[in-house]
Amino acid sequence: MTYPIISADSHITEPPHTYIDFIDPKWRDKAPRMEHHEKLGDAFFVDGMDKPVPMGLVAAAGKPPEEIRVMGVRFDEMHKGGWDPDARMDEQKRDGVAAEIIYPTVGMVLCNHPDFAYKKACFDAYNQWVAGYCGAHPDRLFGCGQTAMASPEQGIDDLQSIRDLGLRGVMMPGNPALEDYHSPIYDPFWEAAIELGLPLSFHILTDRNYAFRNQPRGPAMNGFLSIVRGCQDIMGTLVLGGVFARHPDLKVVCVEADAGWVPHYMYRMDHAYKRHRYWLPASQELSKLPSEYFRENIYTTFQDDWVAFKTANLMNWRRLMWANDFPHSDSTWPWSQDMLAEHRGDLTDEQAQAILSDNVAELYGLDLKPLQ
Repeated sequence: MTYPIISADSHITEPPHTYIDFIDPKWRDKAPRMEHHEKLGDAFFVDGMDKPVPMGLVAAAGKPPEEIRVMGVRFDEMHKGGWDPDARMDEQKRDGVAAEIIYPTVGMVLCNHPDFAYKKACFDAYNQWVAGYCGAHPDRLFGCGQTAMASPEQGIDDLQSIRDLGLRGVMMPGNPALEDYHSPIYDPFWEAAIELGLPLSFHILTDRNYAFRNQPRGPAMNGFLSIVRGCQDIMGTLVLGGVFARHPDLKVVCVEADAGWVPHYMYRMDHAYKRHRYWLPASQELSKLPSEYFRENIYTTFQDDWVAFKTANLMNWRRLMWANDFPHSDSTWPWSQDMLAEHRGDLTDEQAQAILSDNVAELYGLDLKPLQ
């Protein structure tokens, strides 16, 4: 490759000390902590949440399907690069990836914690830890901080703190504490993100309605199919709620929810707006069709979604960003290059370079060289 391949969505595996060592001392006794459980294996136990977080799926990259399990995994069996940035370099090289945008793992679950003060304390601790992790290789690891969004004002303070730590983006909780995200009360927050140059990400499983917490209809696997819907709902809220109409420079990333659905979703929004907006009003009159806001303001990440590659011309391929999701169970690691060689066959060279490298580099302001 003459350009660096960048994963737009990869993860760390929080080590046992992540929260205990970095959290505000007044929260230390309640900090998320890893403990060994006879049936669960090593798991994070979180005060105020009834279900612990077993670690089996969070580091299952590269395992054959028949070996993937949720429970019974020990921390020292997981990919070392999940918490050791030096080990991460070899794991990147094995997958042919030059750099990664880094997201949390346990932090995804914490997005659904009901106590926003507790959530903020955990996220502040995580932001410090991940800044140190990424700081070990600042030209290869680019972290996203977390904000609890207890209020727009607190969110703005978090944006500045995240920026000061040298992190490159912000992972948002699916549900803020106050009104929903289309409310004008968040307008100062959106403007602050634009001014600070911080893309805002909405990741799957961070919306309490789509986080595997309710019994799915039919077989358990049917619940897996629902997890992208939380991100779709948020994107529709932002578009139809006029957020991008009021803030045309705002950049939002829809993370790990695939992208092959985007052309139909844009059509469906336009159909609803043209045909039904008088009895189903949006929050405000839009000056453009909903699909136009989606095309310009929303980036989507995906792994092995071959439909996204096939239909790139039906959406704005300048907003598509490939990811390997390392080290999670959906990861394409360590065979990403074989998969990409097949899936990108219908793309032009310009499109392939944009989706695998240029789009994420431009969004996050990265200046990288190909992996040697």
